[in-house]
Amino acid sequence: MPSIEQLTCFVVAAEVGSFSGAARQLGKVQSAVSTAINNLEVDANVELFDRSSRNPVLTDAGQVLLSSARTVLHSHHEFNAHAASLSSSDETSLCIAIEQNVASTVVVTVLERFADIFPYITLELLDPGSGDVAELVRSNRADIGLMIEQEYYPQGFSFRGIGHSRVIPVSAPSFALAQKKQVTHADLRQYRQIVGRSLDPDNQTHERYTISPQVWLSESPFVILELLVANIGWAFIHEAVVDEKLQSGELVVLDLVYQQADILQGIDLVWTENRALGQAGQWLLEQLQNSHSE
Repeated sequence: MPSIEQLTCFVVAAEVGSFSGAARQLGKVQSAVSTAINNLEVDANVELFDRSSRNPVLTDAGQVLLSSARTVLHSHHEFNAHAASLSSSDETSLCIAIEQNVASTVVVTVLERFADIFPYITLELLDPGSGDVAELVRSNRADIGLMIEQEYYPQGFSFRGIGHSRVIPVSAPSFALAQKKQVTHADLRQYRQIVGRSLDPDNQTHERYTISPQVWLSESPFVILELLVANIGWAFIHEAVVDEKLQSGELVVLDLVYQQADILQGIDLVWTENRALGQAGQWLLEQLQNSHSE
């Protein structure tokens, strides 16, 4: 029967695209990862990777079995986390990372009840920029995170969608694009775009909404707001962040001729199965999971 170590090496190697990269991530030597995967292939009597090129590529069988391997590892992590939670004493502190693009209204409502039920728990709240919540949770800096959804989460993560955030195109009212009754895609490309991005240089999700060849980047949506007010460019930005500036008239929404529907991005609640939460953490996680239906 395949071991957890073998399955872990298989999954991580498939995700990072190389045995050497998997070894670095797992803190092992490359030969240990290669041996584990070789033994897994022998035990399963199937070739998981095509090694004919410089980097190993999943075979068709490897693609099919990758999903099963992830399921087994998920169950393993979940069992260990539950066992640790049952055997450990209640935590004395918790840390929540809330991405700056996410409205905190629902969270505050939950925290009001948390303060009454767990008055002696020290609660730390972090407000990282775009895309940085996952790393804080992965590194155990934060216990729970709220963030704009991403396509891929590291092995060992759990997540649940709890709502959506509307992304809108905005600029200062005196900006050239704001003078147009309708703004085309070609119009957007003519002017500087201020784009929010993660501090992680490997995170390139910001490129999805990058249109103009003239780009400034910032990890803080609040810095972006000030740049917009200063008439330096235009931006796609989350409505929860920009609402106050829209109400005051400092910024306006651009009327895009090609946009037929709102741009909606999901909001995910994320946590790691590798870190056990005590009674207070489990309560907070459950309440946040249910908050979207309230």
